[in-house]
Amino acid sequence: MRAIGGLWRWRGNPLCRTTDLVESWVALVALLLVLVAAPVVGALAGSAAQDALQQSVRDQRTARHLVPAVVVRSLDRTVVEPDPETSSGRGIRSRVVADWTAPDGTRRHGPVTTGLKAPHPGDHFALWTDRHGRTVTRSLDSATATTHAVLAGFGAAVLAAGLVECIRRLIVRHLVRRRYARWDQAWDRAGPDWGRTGTGS
Repeated sequence: MRAIGGLWRWRGNPLCRTTDLVESWVALVALLLVLVAAPVVGALAGSAAQDALQQSVRDQRTARHLVPAVVVRSLDRTVVEPDPETSSGRGIRSRVVADWTAPDGTRRHGPVTTGLKAPHPGDHFALWTDRHGRTVTRSLDSATATTHAVLAGFGAAVLAAGLVECIRRLIVRHLVRRRYARWDQAWDRAGPDWGRTGTGS
């Protein structure tokens, strides 16, 4: 609103300088870009991220499988934090040696992480693996992918608005320096006659 007010204030004003008009127009254009272009950039970025992430969800659902596993023994009492990208915050996980059967029928044996609080030999739990039985992280779910896409779109919109504001500030800074340079030139011209009687006042 200050940009529109600035243009209206300088309309027909004999004290208006070219730099004043340029500064007001730059502020108005920057305001319009922030209100219109930044949300469009955010929507496009969010849509692109949503498409890519949902495709990743579909790919992971076909490539990753949840198979039953059996605890053979606990490795130690050390606990590890769950993967923040895929975890739903169900708590810490323990390391165990387990047996499981891959989706292709291969028998597997090795150390894995489990959500069991106090794992004992013979306990059953679910394990994410690929087609050949190699352990993988839990597949990305659609809701998490959508959340990441929304955050990507919001971040792109904020970044676009920040870029517009930075460009506006750089232009205004250049205009202010130019204005000061003209003032210095005017003072240099008036300086030798300053304060003398009969020098145009």
